[in-house]
Amino acid sequence: MLYKRSSALFKDAAQVIPGGVNSPVRAFKAVGGTPIFAKSAKGAYVFDEDGNRFIDYINSWGPMLLGHAYAPVVNAVIEKTKQGTSFGMPTEIETQIAELAVSMVPNIDKIRFVNSGTEACMSAVRLARGFTKKDKIIKFAGCYHGHSDAFLIQAGSGAVTFGSPNSPGVTQGTAKDTLLARYNDIDNVKAIVAANKNEIACIILEPVAGNMGCIPPKNDFLSELRTICDAHNILLVFDEVMTGFRLAKGGCQELYGVAADIVCFGKVIGGGLPVGAFAARDEIMNHLAPLGSVYQAGTLSGNPLAMAAGYAMLTSINNDVDLFKRLDEKTAYLHNGCSKVLMKYNITHTINRVGSMISIHFAEDDVVDFETAAQGNNDRFKSFFHGMLSEGIYIAPSAFETWFITDALSYKDLDETIAAVEHVVQSWT
Repeated sequence: MLYKRSSALFKDAAQVIPGGVNSPVRAFKAVGGTPIFAKSAKGAYVFDEDGNRFIDYINSWGPMLLGHAYAPVVNAVIEKTKQGTSFGMPTEIETQIAELAVSMVPNIDKIRFVNSGTEACMSAVRLARGFTKKDKIIKFAGCYHGHSDAFLIQAGSGAVTFGSPNSPGVTQGTAKDTLLARYNDIDNVKAIVAANKNEIACIILEPVAGNMGCIPPKNDFLSELRTICDAHNILLVFDEVMTGFRLAKGGCQELYGVAADIVCFGKVIGGGLPVGAFAARDEIMNHLAPLGSVYQAGTLSGNPLAMAAGYAMLTSINNDVDLFKRLDEKTAYLHNGCSKVLMKYNITHTINRVGSMISIHFAEDDVVDFETAAQGNNDRFKSFFHGMLSEGIYIAPSAFETWFITDALSYKDLDETIAAVEHVVQSWT
C-alpha cells in the first residue's frame, strides 16, 4: 500500500502540532513508521487519505460498537445540530440520556456528564476524596485512567511505597497520594491497605484492563476488592470508559456481579463524540455541587450534539437483545482463527479476550498484569503490526492496547483478517 498523502500530511502536521498528533499513540512511535491519516469510515472499514481501505480494529479506540457512521447516531446529530450546537443551559436530551443510562447500569442513581474519560476519572477521584474525607488512592500498574496528574504515576521502590511521577509536570506532592498496586494481585492490595490504614479514599481500576492489552480480572479479584473496600471504608471505582456499554448493557458490574461505588464512562456512551460521565448512588453523588461541596463543572458538559449521539447509541444497544451474543461470537471466532494460525506456525503467543475486547501478546506466559504484558516480544509485534497494515488490517499501533470488535464486522471480514494473520506469520518462517 502507498501512503504518500498520509506522509505529506504528517510532515505538515508536525510543523504546527506537537509530534504531529493530538494524542501520542497516534504517532506510531511504538511501532515505527508514519501514521495513517483517516479520511472517512463506514461500518467496519476506515479509508485513508491515499484511498486505502482497512478493516478497523481500533474503532476510534472503542466508541464504534455498532460501526462507523452508524445511521441512527449520524441522523440524531444532524437533526440536533439544526437546533443549535451549544447553549450553556440545561437541555431535555441531558435528562433523557441520564435516565436511560441509570436504567441500564446497576447500582447508580445519578450520573454527571463531562467531556472525556480523563475528566470522568479525575472527577470520580475528587468525589471519592470529598465523600470519604481521605486523600490517598490506589491505582494499578498498567491501568490508564487518562492524563490527570494523579494517574501519571509509576512504581516506587517497594510494594507499599509511594509512587513517583512518570511525566514532567506531575509534582511529588501529587504523586505521594497515589499508591501503585499490581493488577490481579489481591495480596499486594491488602499489603498497601494495611500500610496506609484509614488514609485511602478509593481504589480505581479498569475492571477489564485495556491499556496493557486486554487483561481480564482473575477469578474473585473484583469481589475481593469489594470486600477490602467494605472493610476499610474505601470506595471502589470502576473505570468503565472502555468496558461500559461494550461488554454488557450494565458493563462489568453486570458481567461480573460486583458492585462499584462510582463508575466512570466514556467512548461508547458518546457514540463517537467527546463525552465522559461518572455515576454513583445518591448518597455519593449528592456531594457534588450544586447539591454539595465537591466542585465539578464544564462549559460544554452535556453538549446537545454529544448527548444526542450518545442517546441514539444507548437506545440502539438497549433495544438489541442479541447484540452482546453476536459480539461475543464474532470475537471468539476471530480468537480461534488467529490462535490456530499462530499455533500452526509455532509462533509463541497468548490471546486474551473478554466480550468484544481482544489482544494478541507475543509472550510465552499468561498475561495477567503489566509486568507479564511487558515481557512480550515487542519487535515481533512491530513486525506483526506493519504486516497487518500492509494486508489492509488496522490494529492498535501498540502492543499494550486492546483491539475493539464492532458489530459491523462480517464473518467475511473476520476470515480476511485471519488470512492476513497467516500471510504475515508465513513471512517469519
